[in-house]
Amino acid sequence: MRAWLAMSVVEFLAREPADIAGRLAAHQVSRGYTGTAEQQTAWDGQIKTLRAALCAFAGAGWTLALEFDLLRLEKRIDAVLLTDRAILAMEFKTAGPTLAALAEAEDYALDLRDFHAGSRAHAIVPVLVAGSGGFVPPLQAWLLPKHPTEPLVCGPRGLAALIAWVQAAIPADDAPLDGPAWLAAPYRPTPNIIEAATMLYARNGVAEIAAARADAANLSHTTAAIARVVAEARATGSKRIIFVTGIPGAGKTLCGLNTVFGVAHGKGAAFLTGNVPLVTVLRAAIVADALARRECARPEAERRAIARLQNVHRFLEDGVTDEAHHPAERLIVFDEAQRAWDEAKAVLGTRNKPSKLSMSEPAHTLAIMGRHEGWAVIVALIGQGQEINTGEAGLAEWGRVIATDPRWHAHAAHALPNLPEDRRDADAALDLTVPLRSVRESCGAAWVDAVLRGAADEAARLAATSDDFPFHLTRDLDAMRVALRTEARGLRRAGLVASAGAKRLRADGLGVQLEDVANWFLLRWPDVRASDALETIATEYDCQGLELDLVGIAWGGDFIRVAGGWAARRFVGSVWQRDAKEFDFVRNTYRVLLTRARYETIIYVPRGDAADRTRSPAEFDAIADFLLACGARPLVQATATRTPALVPLLL
Repeated sequence: MRAWLAMSVVEFLAREPADIAGRLAAHQVSRGYTGTAEQQTAWDGQIKTLRAALCAFAGAGWTLALEFDLLRLEKRIDAVLLTDRAILAMEFKTAGPTLAALAEAEDYALDLRDFHAGSRAHAIVPVLVAGSGGFVPPLQAWLLPKHPTEPLVCGPRGLAALIAWVQAAIPADDAPLDGPAWLAAPYRPTPNIIEAATMLYARNGVAEIAAARADAANLSHTTAAIARVVAEARATGSKRIIFVTGIPGAGKTLCGLNTVFGVAHGKGAAFLTGNVPLVTVLRAAIVADALARRECARPEAERRAIARLQNVHRFLEDGVTDEAHHPAERLIVFDEAQRAWDEAKAVLGTRNKPSKLSMSEPAHTLAIMGRHEGWAVIVALIGQGQEINTGEAGLAEWGRVIATDPRWHAHAAHALPNLPEDRRDADAALDLTVPLRSVRESCGAAWVDAVLRGAADEAARLAATSDDFPFHLTRDLDAMRVALRTEARGLRRAGLVASAGAKRLRADGLGVQLEDVANWFLLRWPDVRASDALETIATEYDCQGLELDLVGIAWGGDFIRVAGGWAARRFVGSVWQRDAKEFDFVRNTYRVLLTRARYETIIYVPRGDAADRTRSPAEFDAIADFLLACGARPLVQATATRTPALVPLLL
């Protein structure tokens, strides 16, 4: 049971307040938390308020759960009241109500809706108990309440009136809410990648994350398969390379982080990626979390984060600088290994930094990790259809270099190009096929794939089978922003993305790219640098491997419909030029952008301008018509302010 203390309302009212507070304090200590006088005072106030409010409902047969753990949020709901018809998620504050506290209460309710099996079929009401006022009901009673409802606010002396109003406003269920059954229902959160990284780092592996969803059991199977191979390598002193494949959003990065922070904790492990934004954001998040937990000072927190999350190009260059040097890590996770550089790109380096490499990145990786006496393990994460740049070697190069080095043995779900089958152990658990990124809908990745293959009928069938299809289309940029702000409830995060090649979006006011990726992903509105300010766009290079709750994607002129198919273009000077050799990279760019959202994706297709030859209305109309034929839902117009208004309080 996730609640620290749960009982019927009758039992709660029969117990002495000191006994209840003492039991909560004992649970706090048993979970390794340090008790404080402030927490004890807060509990005393909450218990007093709840007793006064629930006296009028003593015979209703309701259930009360105190301190309900929410793993994904790393927080606890102060109190959950289970009536016969509603779930009231209550947040208590001693100070007056604030927008931040209101968003926190609403986020608790959203978390229950999305991840707690016992909450999906019942009304959920977020409640903020703050300040000293009473309860003023909404100006208009709920006709069709949202799920969860809009948050309600009251002071301690208004809680009884608020509960009575909820009971009158929410219709009775055909099957009344069963308190004990609700408490026993599974809670399986799917954290976003930033939340997962901070939790895994802080706890050195969280089993509940690995088994995030009941319908995604292969994630836990993959984690277990990696652990088995690591254990075999250590026991036999052998060298193994594990290929983890999967569709976008299936949890490859999560498996990699869990390996570094959990399976290989204390064994010398690092997560390597050439994705600079991913490293930047995760390092910043881990450092901020370590400081918040007072684990260590900032310099030490930064050192630890850098040791575990490294830039793969710097790791390889350090390794080739001194060929006698043995890396500190016996296990590395190579993120987006399909994007490892081939020899030509590796030798060339980048425009700003000449390279020290003389072979492909896969070849150098095996050579450097092969210097260890005894065991070494490489976990290569392979994303399907996510190559977005030239010089990316792909699986064929990994197969070739393994075949030439007999010290290494591969483990993978599928055959590897250039690698004999007797050099590979087949394990189906190493292929992740169930999408985790999308919280409520599992057909998103398949729909995107069908759209980008031009299979309109297949895409339409997938969309038709979904009760909560997450892709919407609009031709109105302002409507997209309004919808993103409306749907980003609680602490959910929204942001705008676009292809780096969509140069003519600047005519729509979308030419400003973000300057600091960590601020964009970690700060919140009203800071204008945050993603949910909806002022700057992230490109595929900024957001690959990361995610948002809601995404607004602006479709550019670099990927258009021509003669019944897709075509890729580059903007050079003042004109578009057809670029057939870049087709796969541009198509994969849109695959990355269309699979960034955990909830809804809103696609904005500009209307174009007949007077501007670079923004043909006919070209954009063809894109919009095709997406609608594929099942994208027309965006329902909505009106919303940037932040919700607080319910007025009686003073």
